[in-house]
Amino acid sequence: MKQKFFSLKWRAIFLTSLVLLGLASVFTFVSHMNMTRQFQVMQNNNYERQIKEIEVSIKRDSNDLRQLASIVAASESLGSSLANQDIGAGKEVIESQWPTLQLGSGLEEVTVYNSDGSLFLHMGQPQADTDDDIIARWVKGVSDNDIPENKIFCRYDCRQYAMVPILLNGNSVGSVLVARPLADIALYALQNAGGNIALLLKNNKKNTVDDHYLDNWSMMITAVTHEKSTLPLLTAAVERFSFEELLGNPRIIKYQGRSYELLAMPIKAEEESRKGYFILTSDVSDQISTINRTTTYTLLIALGGWLSAEILLFGIMWRPMARLRRLTYLLPVLAQGGFDKIRQQAKVRSGLWHDEIDVLGQTAQKLANQLELLEEEVDFKGKQLNERLLELSHERDFITGLLNTAHVLIFTQDVDGRITLVNQYALELLGMNRKQLLGKQFKNIFQIHARALNHSLSQHESVVRGAHQEEKIITWVHTTMGDNDKTAQRISVGLDISARKKAEQKLEWLAHRDPLTSLYNRRFFQQSLEAAIARGAHGAVLYLDLDQFKMVNELGGHHAGDQLLRLVADALSSELAGECIVARQGGDEFSILLEAADAQEALATAEKVHERLESILFSENGRHHRAMASIGIALYPEHGNNETELMASADLAMYKAKEKSTQKWYLLSSIHESREQLQERAYWVELIRSSLADNRFKLMLQPIVCLEDLSVKHYEVLLRMYDENGRLHMPGSFIPVAERFGLIVDIDRWVVREAVLLLSKLKNDQASLAINLSGQSLHDDTIKRFIERELDNRNVSPSRIIVEITETAAVADLATARNVLQEISDLGCRIALDDFGVGFSSFHYLDQLPSDYIKIDGSFIQHMLTNDKDRLIVKSIADIAKGFGKEVIAEFVDQEAIIEILKSYGIAYAQGYYMGRPAEAASFNIQE
Repeated sequence: MKQKFFSLKWRAIFLTSLVLLGLASVFTFVSHMNMTRQFQVMQNNNYERQIKEIEVSIKRDSNDLRQLASIVAASESLGSSLANQDIGAGKEVIESQWPTLQLGSGLEEVTVYNSDGSLFLHMGQPQADTDDDIIARWVKGVSDNDIPENKIFCRYDCRQYAMVPILLNGNSVGSVLVARPLADIALYALQNAGGNIALLLKNNKKNTVDDHYLDNWSMMITAVTHEKSTLPLLTAAVERFSFEELLGNPRIIKYQGRSYELLAMPIKAEEESRKGYFILTSDVSDQISTINRTTTYTLLIALGGWLSAEILLFGIMWRPMARLRRLTYLLPVLAQGGFDKIRQQAKVRSGLWHDEIDVLGQTAQKLANQLELLEEEVDFKGKQLNERLLELSHERDFITGLLNTAHVLIFTQDVDGRITLVNQYALELLGMNRKQLLGKQFKNIFQIHARALNHSLSQHESVVRGAHQEEKIITWVHTTMGDNDKTAQRISVGLDISARKKAEQKLEWLAHRDPLTSLYNRRFFQQSLEAAIARGAHGAVLYLDLDQFKMVNELGGHHAGDQLLRLVADALSSELAGECIVARQGGDEFSILLEAADAQEALATAEKVHERLESILFSENGRHHRAMASIGIALYPEHGNNETELMASADLAMYKAKEKSTQKWYLLSSIHESREQLQERAYWVELIRSSLADNRFKLMLQPIVCLEDLSVKHYEVLLRMYDENGRLHMPGSFIPVAERFGLIVDIDRWVVREAVLLLSKLKNDQASLAINLSGQSLHDDTIKRFIERELDNRNVSPSRIIVEITETAAVADLATARNVLQEISDLGCRIALDDFGVGFSSFHYLDQLPSDYIKIDGSFIQHMLTNDKDRLIVKSIADIAKGFGKEVIAEFVDQEAIIEILKSYGIAYAQGYYMGRPAEAASFNIQE
């Protein structure tokens, strides 16, 4: 069904019709107004001319009337009779002239007055109801001034008066007054104007004929031209207009099919007289008919032009609009996908007759092509959109699940800070329901200051009460969603960091405390000592080292060692509570800082500590252990002005105390003693450091021989050091110093690096190198990564590295040693326990430490030929090692006879001077 609409063709015709008809109307109206204005101008000019003629006539008649009065007054007979008061003689003079004056000049009256203003004689018809006082005032004025005067005075009619003095022998003996009707003057003035005139006076209907009195105007018609036609016209005008409307303003009235124009003008009379008016009337029917006829002709011409223009417009638009209408019927086909129909029926002309509709047709064809492409693209996009909607649905489900399962507090707030969304975890943590939270102010619920929320991204912490009234520490992140500050919402994500805060507090405690003994650790002690020295005060440092701690570990196990350390820590804390700082330096070493203490106080404290430790006795596995310690004492600033020097002095004093058999504490006696020994240590420390920097260390290799076929598969790496002068130093002279001053780890890394480099250069890619690591490297968290990196850099297999660790170093901190060795073993390297058998509890740790080889200490091997106990120990170690699946290496083999015994015990490898002395790698012909 086609939709009905107001066609563009008819809309154009309708609108152009409105415009053209409007223009025709305006043109006709303007033309009519112009003609009307011209008519009014012409009429106004005519009235002005008539009024001027009346005024000129009155003025001229006034002069004529004064001349007539002068003629009458010039009579000597009248002057003599007036002088002699001879009324009869005077009357004869006037009567002799009266016919001429009345008939020829139209005078109504002649009156003679004495010089005192009294009446002498009168001739003619006087104006009714004339006020004698007014006349007397006129007469007196003329007599006094001897000047003629003219007056107009209206009562029941309007008359023009002239008064001149009567002179006799040059003296005024009286005056003469003559009067003539004013209407006669006006009628005479307008006799050729083609109109009518009426004289009206204000009257109260007294002594008037009814049809001459105009009641609505309160006017009396005293004179009128063409009375039969004018009087009814005035009667009709009274009903139509007020008299004031006619004063100076022409008005048109329709009367008996004719149009008349009326205008009233006032008469300039004396103030004492009644008001008089002239009404001018003129017949303007012909002029108005001409105007109306011309207006009608103009309108008809304009309408004819409009009709012709519309017919022409209709003819011009018919065919184009028909084509356009056809296109409008075709365009809806686009919505139905009829693209081929559009291309076929949207015909387009070319050449001279190509117009906008053809452009529209071309556009429709292009649109059909584009819509066809778009429809195909929309189908494709629709499929993509469905897939995207499915993905968004999955994402929404994921986010919803995430909000409800994520262990964070999630809130959204509106622009006023009211909560609009909360996740399930927040409800569970706070022990509240959604009704208690939704719509509430977020800052009031969590006691958060508004300033913390006034940024696009802010982070802070707050404390809230959990579901069980426990305090929860929440860290918040607030961010604004959207750019408009007036409508943007805010999302607040909170994370419960209560456990982390407790862990941080614990870590802070651990940063300053030793976890085993709860005493301060080495780092805190160093910082406290540095601060005490910096304050410029004096004091003392006590350095404690437990005696026979290794034996306690070996006999009772590491649990016994840990128990002993805790007992010592408790004893020191209780004995020295509040007096000083007590710290564990590591292993079995402790330190005490006595601020503002002198030598005597330091010695007294050392003695008190010694006595307190001797009182400690505990049992483990049926064995009794007692705590004993060697105590070194150093004073500051006497024995050092920095932490390093002072601790070195205290360490030196501690070793001095160990050397004494009676007293177990030692105070450095002099600065010289301390400085001399410290200088020797400083020499070795500097020599070690410079050797590391200048690469003056040297690797030596000692073969480890397979006893089965006397082949060499392994080499132990031995270290040598050269000073600046090229002198060789054995490990026994610098290794203890390096261990004491923390340089041993750097030496271990140098050995690892150079050993791996050497392996990469060996011709025999099956040969292995055994590298000794110190106990301190077992506490190096990065040693495993260092070894792994060096192996990767040189492309060396980890299986070619054997890491040797002494039994003593491993047992000193069994848990750490086990973890580090396990990491190295997991890397692919092999592990060897060196100097095995020295301790009494070695077998106890054999199954706890990851190892591939057991190296029997050389002290048992050297005397096997003469000592049955040593042979028994070696055989027992070999048997037990085999039971644990480990291979055994015998050290210090320096005689051939020992080899056969070792073979009989099942020992696989031997190392010693008889098997091969240490030498450079080049000596073994194994380098490329």
